Amino acid sequence: MTGQDMSRFGRVGVLCGGMSSERQISLQSGEAVLAGLLDAGVDAVKLDIGADAVDQIRSSKINRAFLVLHGPGGEDGRMQSLLEALGIPYTGSGVAASALAMDKYRTKLMWRGADLPTAAFELLGPDTEWGETIEKLGGKVMVKPANEGSSLGMAIATTPEGLQAAYVDAATHDSIVIAEHWLPGREFTVPVIGDRAYPPVEIASSHEFYDYEAKYLSDNTEYVCPAQVDESLIKEMQRVSMEAYNILGCNGWARIDLMMDEHDELMLLEVNIAPGMTSHSLVPMSAKVAGLSFSQMVVKILETSMEVRR
Repeated sequence: MTGQDMSRFGRVGVLCGGMSSERQISLQSGEAVLAGLLDAGVDAVKLDIGADAVDQIRSSKINRAFLVLHGPGGEDGRMQSLLEALGIPYTGSGVAASALAMDKYRTKLMWRGADLPTAAFELLGPDTEWGETIEKLGGKVMVKPANEGSSLGMAIATTPEGLQAAYVDAATHDSIVIAEHWLPGREFTVPVIGDRAYPPVEIASSHEFYDYEAKYLSDNTEYVCPAQVDESLIKEMQRVSMEAYNILGCNGWARIDLMMDEHDELMLLEVNIAPGMTSHSLVPMSAKVAGLSFSQMVVKILETSMEVRR
């Protein structure tokens, strides 16, 4: 990072931990980001955010925040709103975009309204006609809590009884639950930093879907970057990902997840506005292929906190 004046950032707080179910992953992300910033010469400190977040942030005397708080409370606009009230610039999307991107149901409504590709879906509730819904969505579905991350609360259903059971479990994670047409194809993710889409990563898991264990615990999950597909498909993934990112009003950085359907057509899954930065994480993998070291990448992300937020 020779030649760059890191003092321009002031004192940077790496906000991690939090109180969501993704707390432990967030702490790992925070440690990695802190090490990267310190290695680059940035004056940085880790803040393990708890119930006393306001006092923690005020007493830390930070000038800006690098957000790696995963899940509710960190990615849903609440922390962004607090930082804006305190007058502290931060990485990632603003209040409205964060809240929208965290909600898979409303995200998909936005994408569908903008004619962006996303799998057919239905909102579930206690009065759902389980058999009718399974049939309408093709006989096999993925059930998801709308405002949860790291694949927590997700399950596959192929029968009316299985759909109802999956809904009951998912509803313990969030009051909004969706069922989505099962996507059997290849899975990809496209990191975005600033206004650039980075090389796609292909995810190949031995699990039936890319669940929590496959994401964070398994050594059998394979990642290929850049994805071994035609250059035209790479460009299409990057184009669709940027459109998906922009339509939600995101900025700073994010990671957009996609899968192929049974016809090998790309389908958008979700946007992560504070992606993981652990040893298994995909944004650093993609950035490395693009020629950025971990330290260079976190500084580039930090630089986006100095831009005027839309």
